[in-house]
Amino acid sequence: MLIDKKHIGMKVPPHSVTPTAWQLKWFAKATGETNPIYFDEAAAAKAGLPGVLVPPTFFFCMDMDKDEPFDYIAAMGCDFGKMLHGEQIFTYHKPVYAGDTLDFDGQVTDIYDKKNGALQFIVKDVKVSRQGEAVCDLRTVIVIRA
Repeated sequence: MLIDKKHIGMKVPPHSVTPTAWQLKWFAKATGETNPIYFDEAAAAKAGLPGVLVPPTFFFCMDMDKDEPFDYIAAMGCDFGKMLHGEQIFTYHKPVYAGDTLDFDGQVTDIYDKKNGALQFIVKDVKVSRQGEAVCDLRTVIVIRA
């Protein structure tokens, strides 16, 4: 059964995240980042930064940092056992640092299928802001296998 396109425009409950220097250090090390501005507070300060810089793809982790990160998928009646992460796109506007409080506001912007419905795609766009100022836009594409 195809996912009903009536879900296009569905708002995802907003949430806020304040990344810590420890989280950023863990993520930077786990992803093989070698530039110390992403995990060493002294190196970030020496580079003239107000804190440890958020590594580029950490925004995806912060978007998932809530009780029910796939609540919008569940609302569509999709089987989590058939769900795959298909794509992630980031558009950066401003640098973000440890201790910044970020607001995540998302919505489903497209639903489409390929291979006669064997693969269904859910596109979620999220605007990330800091005190009302845009810092990053995320696009997540989830694939549901029939």
